[in-house]
Amino acid sequence: MLVFFIVFLTNTSISIGQNINLNVNGESKEATKKIDSVGYTKRFPNYISLETEVYALKQKLIRRGFIDTKINKIKKQNDTTFNASLFIGQKINNVNVYFSSEFDVELLQFSEIRLDSNYFEVNIEKLETTLDMLNKRIAEQGNPFSTLKLNNIRKENKVLISADLHIVANQKRRVDKIIVKGYEKFPKSYIKRFMKLKAGQSFNLEDIKAKTEKLQELRFAKETKTPEVLFTNDSTVLYLYTEKAKSNNFDGYLGFGTNENTNRIDFDGYIDLRLINNLNFGESLRLFYKSDEIDQQTFDVKLNAPYLFGSPIGLDVGLNIFRKDSTFSTTTQQARINYQINANHRISAGIKGSVSSDLLDTNSALLDDYTSNYYQIGYNYIKSQYYDPLFPINFWFDINSSFGNRTQNNIEQQQTAYTLETYKIFNLNNRNSVFLRLTGASLSSDNYLDNELYRFGGINSIRGFEENSLVANLFGVINTEYRYRLSNSIYVHSVIDAAYFENDISDTKNKLFGFGFGLGLLTKAGLFKLNYSSGKTENIPFKLSDSKIHVSLTATF
Repeated sequence: MLVFFIVFLTNTSISIGQNINLNVNGESKEATKKIDSVGYTKRFPNYISLETEVYALKQKLIRRGFIDTKINKIKKQNDTTFNASLFIGQKINNVNVYFSSEFDVELLQFSEIRLDSNYFEVNIEKLETTLDMLNKRIAEQGNPFSTLKLNNIRKENKVLISADLHIVANQKRRVDKIIVKGYEKFPKSYIKRFMKLKAGQSFNLEDIKAKTEKLQELRFAKETKTPEVLFTNDSTVLYLYTEKAKSNNFDGYLGFGTNENTNRIDFDGYIDLRLINNLNFGESLRLFYKSDEIDQQTFDVKLNAPYLFGSPIGLDVGLNIFRKDSTFSTTTQQARINYQINANHRISAGIKGSVSSDLLDTNSALLDDYTSNYYQIGYNYIKSQYYDPLFPINFWFDINSSFGNRTQNNIEQQQTAYTLETYKIFNLNNRNSVFLRLTGASLSSDNYLDNELYRFGGINSIRGFEENSLVANLFGVINTEYRYRLSNSIYVHSVIDAAYFENDISDTKNKLFGFGFGLGLLTKAGLFKLNYSSGKTENIPFKLSDSKIHVSLTATF
């Protein structure tokens, strides 16, 4: 015992006050080059750390295919240098891993391997990662506690070894129960249909995490922390942590400009109220009213009820009333059944009916009473970024087509209508982004009435023009903004709009342009927006007196 203690002190005392060096040699010059190519640390504060590095180097070499590697000796050369002698032998390139007939070979469709009827061949340097991935695949099938072993390891020849794959699988796990913490009244249909989570499905933690991230795509709820799982002997309970988010919106604006006829300032505005998930079913209700400076009033109400009775089917109903001063009024009702394909995609089909009255009773060929009935189909795509309160929607695409007829004086006229609205935010970096929006509509008919045409223009269409002052049976509008964030709550932007429309009643085709600037400010009261824009028609110069200033405030509660 005394002799061992003296030898130990001899080996370790040299580390006090100075570093020691390590040189590793193989059984030949070629072997030494291979060891050097693997790499190892060469300077150490003491002998214990040096010896640990030698054993770690041995394991590295074994993983590289030098499975016969062994440490011959570690010898002291002088007070500051130690020499380690290793034997590495012949490198093994590949491993044949044999599996039983019950093994699911589909689990191996992920790696660069050569698959045979009862074994797979893999490069020895990729063996460990291959087995790790295979074990992960097995866990995804509901065996989170499975383990893999290689038994009966044997050499087939100088460059090939074989082993038998042994899988130790515990009881297959399935999700027995899902419990929501924080927001206990979270709509259960969204768990099953929106996130695609339900009791009885195979347990896969990575898949569960990916599905619960979809909570960030909802306005009315958000994930507070990653899901957790409670395993017992006979059950698996999944816990989701959410909280209810403020999602109701009230939006309004005030616009004013100079009236060309009276030279007075005219005011116009609107209110837009959106109530979302107040009954904890994920439902939404929109109430909209607008009155503009050319004596037009619009009242619109829409109700969306998703996932009826826990199914992927939802219902949309709406009522729209439009009145043009004392000229005409039009009432439109519609009902749609929608199918939510997944969190982003939705298709719909339904019916729409309109009744329009000529208030002047002129019996004109251009303005008359009529009724219309349409069958509708539509598609909607949405990609949100609700983490950004300034720009919560990154991509929106909505297209609808209507097929039906209009009845005027007991004469039916077949008609087809299409509407499109899409916009996208291109985030260049944290401060700069580009907003691009396209809206359009087309009504195809043998003849037209003025009270059935589309009306557009204004802050939500082509800016710089009066609200709903443009009338067309076909139009398209492109809105662009270059946005620059001054901070997380303030941004400024440009306004560059262009539009084209056709009115077959007046035989008019025209191009329109709008230019201006604006700013947005996120306050405690909500998102405040101010826009200054001026519009012009083709070949007509700008008039600053026609410029429009629009102010709006969107409050969330």
